[in-house]
Amino acid sequence: METLKILVVDDEARMRKLVKDFLSVKGFQVLEAADGEEALDIFFEQKDIAMILLDVMMPKMDGWEVLKTIRRYSKVPIIMLTARGEERDELQGFDLGVDEYIAKPFSPKILVARVEAILRRVNGMVADNVEVGGICIDKAARQVTIDGQPIELSYKEFELLSYFVENQGLALSREKILNNVWNYDYFGDARTIDTHVKKLRNKMGRRGEYIKTVWGMGYKFEVEA
Repeated sequence: METLKILVVDDEARMRKLVKDFLSVKGFQVLEAADGEEALDIFFEQKDIAMILLDVMMPKMDGWEVLKTIRRYSKVPIIMLTARGEERDELQGFDLGVDEYIAKPFSPKILVARVEAILRRVNGMVADNVEVGGICIDKAARQVTIDGQPIELSYKEFELLSYFVENQGLALSREKILNNVWNYDYFGDARTIDTHVKKLRNKMGRRGEYIKTVWGMGYKFEVEA
């Protein structure tokens, strides 16, 4: 299997090393850039980069400018990394074509999981069956069992649960959920999320506790050890 190249762009050497170490263990080839200009030079020289992890605040050229430049030529998956967790930054990123947005500080393991999930999706290798915490999702048959018992979910409830499971451990804003499950832009009515989550939790019984409320933001799916 071909070794996939990932370009890590961050002006902090310590952060680049941390991310590189975790990705290298998973078999990825990691390239590094310390600023936006260097990132563009490497990207256009290499041609075969599979993903970019891109910091926002950098010298010479910030992450937004790098993103806009690359999007003129390529749809390569891009995960934005930033210490600023403000909602408007996240929305700006999605408007410009970001695939994922992770705020610092983050768990390197969660970051690696997101990298792998996005690359599976891009390469058409999304798993048909997912099992976690007593929940089994059969995507091909669109069926869900919890602790061995089938449960009846509406189309959107199924999509919502699948999205939560695929993004476990990540805090998801209501806007992000709308974008990915309902395909609304962020002007959609976020209250529909709360209604569906309430119904989904009820149908999941005690496993509904996995869907945690992140006050003032949205939800997080987290399986307790």
